[in-house]
Amino acid sequence: MTANGCVEGKVMVVTGAGRGIGREIALLAGRQGASVVVNDLGGGADGEGPGSIGPAQEVANEIVAAGGAAVANTDSVADPAGAEAIIRTAVDRFGRIDCVVNNAGILRDRIFHKMSVLDFEQVVKVHLFGSFYVSRAAANHFREQESGAFVHFTSTSGLVGNFGQANYAAAKMGIVGLSKSIALDMARYNVRSNCISPFAWSRLIGTIPTATPEEEARVERLKTMSADKIAPLTVFLCGDGAREVTGQIFAVRKNEIFLMSQSRPIRSVHRDGGWTPESIGEHLLPALRSSFYKLERSGDVFSWDPV
Repeated sequence: MTANGCVEGKVMVVTGAGRGIGREIALLAGRQGASVVVNDLGGGADGEGPGSIGPAQEVANEIVAAGGAAVANTDSVADPAGAEAIIRTAVDRFGRIDCVVNNAGILRDRIFHKMSVLDFEQVVKVHLFGSFYVSRAAANHFREQESGAFVHFTSTSGLVGNFGQANYAAAKMGIVGLSKSIALDMARYNVRSNCISPFAWSRLIGTIPTATPEEEARVERLKTMSADKIAPLTVFLCGDGAREVTGQIFAVRKNEIFLMSQSRPIRSVHRDGGWTPESIGEHLLPALRSSFYKLERSGDVFSWDPV
């Protein structure tokens, strides 16, 4: 444990913390002085299969063995009662809750015309509804103590685009809106809310299709980006050193940290007397066409090798 770490004395909940990015966040938070609720259902990457306390307990044991404080939890973020139980675990075990990291997620990638209703609903349920349920369970605690921090995980699959991930992209863009709303609504109580879009190899990323040489090259780049690179910014955003940072979207790519743009007007056209479908075609298209966004994927925008 690091003496006088940036989250010294804080109580943190990290969902999906049994493996991958969540695991690295929980371990670093423990080393930085936080008491950590290590939440993980222990199921498969697609949300199927029996749950297990094993992954969460292993991480909690590792934190404790290093001199930190941690407890394992296997409640589901996709259930409101489970989310309440996650936060209650923090309060019952450590006396309060200071930080929530909404990292838990599943993937069920399908090309859109083959995506089932269940595939869409289950991914949105875990990512978006789960982020809401856990955040809402913590909100009254944050309000009463007039402090708190949320860090939610979004993705460039939503911010930019990707094939076969309509469910995941929709959920991740929803999380951006959720985070901004929390930041606005709870600023009066000194509560902060930010998003991180991570680039890191994990068992979820391992489901990305590699049907073309370009896709294979992208996956090989991802394999060089380890999950531990995401943890420092996450833990920093939970600490008092980030007290002025809220409503932002960051991306982390190996040793690179990006502040991502948010939707704002970029061009406009005006026509006295209003518009008709015909005048839109004659006037608007020529005026705005050069500013239209290309139909790009995350890999097209982040095309260089990670630094």
